[in-house]
Amino acid sequence: MNKLKLIETLKNRCSLSQNEATDVVNLFFFEMANALTNGNRVELRGLWSFHLKEYKSYTGRNPKTGEIVQIDPKKLPFFKCGKELKKRADYRLN
Repeated sequence: MNKLKLIETLKNRCSLSQNEATDVVNLFFFEMANALTNGNRVELRGLWSFHLKEYKSYTGRNPKTGEIVQIDPKKLPFFKCGKELKKRADYRLN
């Protein structure tokens, strides 16, 4: 499912106009990104959670030239799947 499909589903199920459904979906993603930017964890209990993971500076290598480069420290979003989502996706280790 992509963002447009999510907007369409919300519009049909909640009897909203296209603009209202778009506003709701955009607000959700904006607030989620805003919370992560402020260092907060975002969680839909049972489904998933996101938090920022900090990575220290390290020495890397340019794959094209082989040149050694210093990689700056960074923060990246980290996704963790919840138990309910694993169960609904029929998550098995077979």
